[in-house]
Amino acid sequence: MTLYPKLILDALATVRYPGTGKNLVEAEMIADNLRIDGMKVSFSLIFEKPTDPFMKSVIKAAEAAIHTYVSDEVEITITAESKQAARPEPGKLLPQVKNIIGVSSGKGGVGKSTVAANLAVSLAKLGYKVGLLDADIFGPSMPKMFQVEDAHPYAEHVDGRDLIVPVEKYGIKLLSIGFFVDPDQATLWRGGMASNALKQLIGDANWGELDYFLIDLPPGTSDIHLTVVQTLALTGAIVVSTPQAVALADARKGINMFINDKVNVPILGLVENMAWFTPAELPENKYYIFGKEGAKKLAEEMNVPLLGQIPIVQSICESGDKGTPVALDENTVTGRAFLQLAASVVRQVDKRNVEMAPTEVVKMHK
Repeated sequence: MTLYPKLILDALATVRYPGTGKNLVEAEMIADNLRIDGMKVSFSLIFEKPTDPFMKSVIKAAEAAIHTYVSDEVEITITAESKQAARPEPGKLLPQVKNIIGVSSGKGGVGKSTVAANLAVSLAKLGYKVGLLDADIFGPSMPKMFQVEDAHPYAEHVDGRDLIVPVEKYGIKLLSIGFFVDPDQATLWRGGMASNALKQLIGDANWGELDYFLIDLPPGTSDIHLTVVQTLALTGAIVVSTPQAVALADARKGINMFINDKVNVPILGLVENMAWFTPAELPENKYYIFGKEGAKKLAEEMNVPLLGQIPIVQSICESGDKGTPVALDENTVTGRAFLQLAASVVRQVDKRNVEMAPTEVVKMHK
């Protein structure tokens, strides 16, 4: 049997690309590198992006079509090309970001997102360039906390790639899955799908130059945490807890997850949220409604820094619901507490970077 290009193209015309419904020839997905050598055929299929979800299935369908409509004796080699440049490898992502910090908690309900949002605002008030990624795929809260629920991020073409442009508010670059899903519908995704969405928010966004990139992780330990660790070189992690015993038990697990040999992310410190209740009319009074200094004792026990103690006041809840983080007003009790927390984080990051510097110098000389 003699093979010629039209036989191959006619077979490929029976395969439709699911994204558009057009066949491969009609969609102009077949590159002009079709080669025939006896019973050997090789060519490339052109996809819009290197992360095209239909890539593998379309390649298999193309092979099957040639075997069905031409001959099952044809040896086929199909390579995939993309119009856009590939996403950088995990180690090379975000080259313009100086420090990447994960904000985590062992359990939900301890105010982790509130701490992440106000820490970001406080770092920006200290003059740093800050980015904040809402990585809580199943319970995104940052759009509401920053009053940008109606924002619709768009993409721009940068260096051969279409990159999402983060929303900017209070001097902070912000992205959340909440911008792309219906807020009234539950996000019913398996772990792999959630992880892929997170990788896009990290690697397919134009974050630009940042001094601090904060990642508000979901509570507990999950695929999302592993995805972040495997995708980015984290500077360190911050663990948030209340003084309550049940929260501390989970915070201990959260710390252990990061320092595990397989994860190996430094703990920058522990934040005790809801450390005490202070009524607005009696700012000097402290009521320890969730226990006293539980996180402080845990920090001492696990030999990690206590970065700060954040009191609970009514304005924290009200400000979060209104989309105006309390850290915007440094004249309040909580505003000052978050500024002190930001200063503590900067000191710990600087300390770690100084400790890491000699190791990096040694590596460079090798």
